[in-house]
Amino acid sequence: MHYSFITYVKTAIVLVFFSACNNISGQPLDTQDTEAQKRLEQKANEAIAFCEKNNYNTDFCVLIDLKIHSGRNRMFVWNFKTNSIDRKALCAHGCGKGENLSTGAKPVFSNTEGSLCSSLGKYKLGIRSYSQWGINVHYKMHGLEKTNNNAYKRIIVFHSHTPLPDKEIYPQHLPMGWSFGCPVTSDKMMTYMDKKLQNSKKPTLMWIYY
Repeated sequence: MHYSFITYVKTAIVLVFFSACNNISGQPLDTQDTEAQKRLEQKANEAIAFCEKNNYNTDFCVLIDLKIHSGRNRMFVWNFKTNSIDRKALCAHGCGKGENLSTGAKPVFSNTEGSLCSSLGKYKLGIRSYSQWGINVHYKMHGLEKTNNNAYKRIIVFHSHTPLPDKEIYPQHLPMGWSFGCPVTSDKMMTYMDKKLQNSKKPTLMWIYY
């Protein structure tokens, strides 16, 4: 009886420790969700103002919050008409290399050619082209800020990768190496996005933030 109780306590401690380790920020998940929602709504408000001013698509945009755990949905299709999320999915960040090596828990950002890192900022989604990955479709990405203006030169594109899950895998992180700087999503999400983007008569905004 005494041994069983001690074993139970030890097991409980291990589970609590494991949970804490996977909660990288040390904050409760509901707190993280609240903060992520605030960031999302703030970016959405700024995004519609940008799209109206620059004659972009004012039906929807794509918002990617790389501060969210990579095993959780962090790519959001934001509907400007309803001020709500139409669709959400997992999104891989760049693996980086050398001194700029990312981990699943901590992305490193760079605008430098050859860095293999994700770059923060607003992007214009460009023409639809063939991809050797996923559903064999990618969209060119044009960086609109100093933090990402080398994107086209770096061949940073929006595409899918077949092994990437369509459902959350938290507390696991997405594996490194699925992205060399591109925002990479699941085939199912990319199929959905491909239809929406083909029907868009104006450029669509993608905004990657942290």
